[in-house]
Formats: sequence, C-alpha cells, structure tokens
Amino acid sequence: MNFRLIFTLAAALAAHHTFAQAPVLTVEDCQRMAIEQNKKIRAAQYQIDAANAAVKSAAANAYPAIDGSVMGAYLGKPIGGALNGAIPEYFGSAIVSVTQPIYAGGKIQLGKAAAAKGVNIQQEQKALTTAEVLLNVNRAYWQVVQVKEKIILAKKYQEMLQGLQQELKNAYDAGLIYKNDLLRVEVNLNDAALKLTQANDGLVMAKLALAQVTGIPGQTDFNIVDSVSGNFNEVAAQELTAAAESRPEIRLLNQVLEVEQLQKKMLKADFLPTIGVSAAGLATGGKGVNISNGKDFMGSWYGLASISVPIFDWGKKANKVKEQSFKIAARQQELENTKELVGLEVQQAYLALNQSVKKIQTSRLSLEQATENLKLANDRLKAGTITGKDVLEAQTIWQQAYSSIIDSKVEYKINEAAYQKAIGALK
Repeated sequence: MNFRLIFTLAAALAAHHTFAQAPVLTVEDCQRMAIEQNKKIRAAQYQIDAANAAVKSAAANAYPAIDGSVMGAYLGKPIGGALNGAIPEYFGSAIVSVTQPIYAGGKIQLGKAAAAKGVNIQQEQKALTTAEVLLNVNRAYWQVVQVKEKIILAKKYQEMLQGLQQELKNAYDAGLIYKNDLLRVEVNLNDAALKLTQANDGLVMAKLALAQVTGIPGQTDFNIVDSVSGNFNEVAAQELTAAAESRPEIRLLNQVLEVEQLQKKMLKADFLPTIGVSAAGLATGGKGVNISNGKDFMGSWYGLASISVPIFDWGKKANKVKEQSFKIAARQQELENTKELVGLEVQQAYLALNQSVKKIQTSRLSLEQATENLKLANDRLKAGTITGKDVLEAQTIWQQAYSSIIDSKVEYKINEAAYQKAIGALK
C-alpha cells in the first residue's frame, strides 16, 4: 500500500467522522449564517456594488473624453483618381479627439452627489432587507424549537396514555370495568401516535424553512440548542416615537427625498449655459491625399469651443421643475406617513410582547392547575371513585395546558424579535 492510498483513506475516515456529527446551532449562529449566505442580503450587497460603480461613472464625467477612429477607403473609377489625381483612389485616416466640459450648470457635481446618495439608499435598503431576514430567521428558529417541544410533549402524553391503558386493561381483565373505557383510551392512543408522526414531519419542514433563510437550502442535518425556558420579562415603556427614527425605512426615505431635491437642482441647471472645448488631430495616408502638395501623407488638427445657451422652449424646462417640486412634496408626505405607520408598528410590537408575558403567566397557572387536577384524578382512579374517562379528560386538559405554555413562550420569543426590528435594533 503506497503513501498516497494511506493518505486518501485517512482523509475519507476523517471526513466521515466530521459529517457524522450534526452541528448544533444557536439563534445567533443562524443569524450570522443568514447575514453571510442569505440570497436576499447578497442581492442587496450587489446593488450597493452597482451603486458604487455608478459613483465612479458620475465622477468620470468631470474628466476629458478621448475618442479615436480609423477609416480606410478605396474609390473605384471614375471617382478614384478624378480631377487629375486630386481625388485619391485609396487612402486611410486616423482621428483622435479630446473633449473637456468646462461648465455644465453644476450638473456634474450634482450628478456625483446624486450617485453618492444612491449608495446610501442601497445601504439602507440592505439594512432593511437584513432586518427582515433576521426576523424571519428568529421566526423560523423558534418554530423549530416549538415543534421540538411539541414532540417531547406528544411523547409524554403518549406515555401517560399507555400507563392509563395498562391500568384499565388490568381492571378490565379483573372484571372491574367495561371494555368501552379501555377502547376510549386506545382510540386516543391511536390519535396521539398520528399526531406524533405529524409533529416529526413538521420538524422536517420547520428545519427546511430555517435552512432556506440561513442560506443552506435543503439541509436538515443539524440540531438547535435552545428550548423555551428562561426569563420572559416585560419591556419597560420608552419613547417609542423616537425609537422609530432609527428604522432603516425612515433613513431610506430621507435619502430618497434628498435625491429628489438634487434632481430638482439638476433640472434648474438646464436654464444655465453649457461651455465645452474639444480638440482633434488627424492623419491620412494615401496616394496624393495631401491637397497642399500632392504627397501621400497629410496631418492636421483643429480645436473647437462651444457655448450653448437655452433661450426659449415654450415652458418645457420650467414645467419639469414644477413637476419635480410636486414629486418632492409627494415624497415628503410619504415620509411623514411612513413615520406614523412605523410609530404604530412600534407601539403594536411593544404591546404584543408584553401581552405574551401575561399569556405565559396565565399558561403557567393553568398548567399548575392541570397538573394538580391530573394528580387528583389518578389518586381517585386508584381509589375507585372515578372512571378512566375522567382521568383521560384530566390528561387531555394537562396536555392542552402544556401545549399552551409552549405556544405562549415561542410567541414571546418571536414577538421579542419583532419588537427589536420595530425599534431598529435587529441588525
């Protein structure tokens, strides 16, 4: 066996050992993965890159433009050689021109400023996209936790039913109860087995949803570390309107409004004169192309200066400025309306989060009561004062109370992330 084969086998064994252990992810891990790999965030970054390229393009307008062209021609009879050879039969020419804008009414500087604002807009758009993606990550992550906890609950409930089934079977075999009590539990056991299967399938779908938003679509070979335990505290009241100002939506609309104002200045610049200069050099080769001395080569150059002054256009430019003024007013109203809506969203998220705390408190009390009720029901069944139907009902109440507290805790975690997004802190 050669060394290359030994190395290959060792690498294969190491890879097998690595992939055999499924990674365990926290919610922070998933958020970090989404920021690095989510396709929406990547697309937003490409838009920023495009905006930066536009800035460089706008800056280049201030520099001279250099153009060149080459042309060759062959003229057949009777044109070629006509006028006693004054018109050559064939020739080639090359021209190089340089054009430099001197004054364009400030359009070049305004264009550079608008392009820079475009970068800011795309950066705020990425911040907005990132916040939305991170909220979806939290929602998907805690839904995985929710399904996992529901699977644990389903197994506990199934074990309870199996214990009750065994007790009732013993009682039935001893002739102490009727068979319908036993059959009722067995029906519930069948239903519990079906729900457990559905919960396991739900876990696969929840993991797929989490994998998609974190940028690893189709992957389910991972575990998560969190459960719905811990502290679930109310959020203290704060200045919610001021908190809304840190939202990327507001910053984005402010940037858009500034771009609209720059656009108005650019339209006003159309009323100002435009000044530019250009120079070109040319060289031509061909039989007798030099019209001054008949030689086969001719070189020359020329320079131009131009001033363009707008005089009268039937109000076309003025109406464009007026149109832009109305667009700016509309943007301002949109900004103010968005601020109001964001303020409402922050208030709603604040109330929803604190309502989740109250739901958890109520669910805990209900679970304590359901647990005590189930204990009493089991004791009374053993004492023979109630039937299996009563215990089955107590188990169902306990299962519903347990499920309710899982739902309320997961709701808190999702509402907590929604609140962080609402105040602009999820990024």
